[in-house]
Amino acid sequence: MKTDYDALLVVSFGGPEGMEDVIPFLENVLRGRNVPRERMLQVAHHYELFGGVSPINQQNRNLIAALEKELEEHGPGLPIYWGNRNWHPLLPDTLRRMAADGIRNALAFVTAAYSSYSSCRQYLQNISDAQAEVGPEAPRVEKLRVFYNHPLFIEANVDHIRAALNQLDDPDSAHLVFTAHSIPESMAANCDYVAQLTKTGSLIARALEIENWQLVYQSRSGSPMQPWLGPDVCDHLKGLRTEGVTNVVVAPIGFVSDHMEVVYDLDVEARKVAHEIGMKMVRAATAGTHPSFVRMIRKLVMERVNNEVAPNLCAPDCCRLS
Repeated sequence: MKTDYDALLVVSFGGPEGMEDVIPFLENVLRGRNVPRERMLQVAHHYELFGGVSPINQQNRNLIAALEKELEEHGPGLPIYWGNRNWHPLLPDTLRRMAADGIRNALAFVTAAYSSYSSCRQYLQNISDAQAEVGPEAPRVEKLRVFYNHPLFIEANVDHIRAALNQLDDPDSAHLVFTAHSIPESMAANCDYVAQLTKTGSLIARALEIENWQLVYQSRSGSPMQPWLGPDVCDHLKGLRTEGVTNVVVAPIGFVSDHMEVVYDLDVEARKVAHEIGMKMVRAATAGTHPSFVRMIRKLVMERVNNEVAPNLCAPDCCRLS
C-alpha cells in the first residue's frame, strides 16, 4: 500500500510512572498557569494513592501494540512513534528520534476525541514547538481529525456501557451519566466541545435505546471564582438520588483511556459519594483498546492516505484559550 506518509505518531498527555515523577510531571502540566502550590500537592496525593503511577502511559503502550497489529494485518505499513505533552516520552525527543530514523512526513493521532484549546489547539502548538526545538530536520506532522462522532468510537463506548449495565440487578431502571473533563466556560465559548460531547452522548444513548441520560462534568481545577462547565458529576449523583434513582452507570466518554482523572475522580471520589447516598454506581470502561476503537484509528489514517478528507487545520480563531 503506497502512501506519501512514512510514520504514525501517537500524541498524548503523559503521566508519571513512579513517585519521583509526580511533582516534576505536575510542574510540567501547570507551567504558566496560576495554580497555588497547595492545590498541586493535593493532586499529587491522588497519584500517591496509586504508587505515583498514572495508568495512561501503559494504556498508550497497549493501544500502540494493538494498532501495530492492525496496521500489520491490514495496512498501511507505517511505523508507530509515541510522544507526550507532559512526560516521557516527550514530543521533542520523539521527533528527534523520528528525524534520525529518516521520517519526513507523519500523521498524528491525538488521544482526544473533541475540539477545545487543551484537547486540540494546544496539541498542535506542542507539535509545532517540538519541531522548532528539533530544527529543520524535524518531520512534517499532520494531525488526524477529531473523531467524537465516528461510528466505531460510538460502537466501542456502546459495548462498554452495555457491559456496565449488565452488572446491575435492574439495568432498565438505570440512569446513564456521561462525564467529560470540565473546562472554563470562557474556553468552551470558543470551541465546539460541549456540542460535540452532546452529540456523542446522544448517539450512544440512541444505540442503547436509553432515554434517561445526562452529560455532566468532572475534574475541574483552577480558581473557584472562574465559571467552569457543570454540573459536577458528584452533585448530579446526589440530585438523582433525591429523585429516587438508585442505579447509575457512569460513562467517561470525554476520555479515551482510564487515566488519573478517571481512576481517582470517578472510581474513588464519585464512588464514595454514591456509596454514602445509597446508590449503586457502575463505571463503564473507556474506549481503551476496544477492537472497534483500534479499527477506527486505522480508518482515520486511511482517510488521509486516500485523500478522502482535507488536512485537519484549525481556523485561526477556533479553540482559543479564552
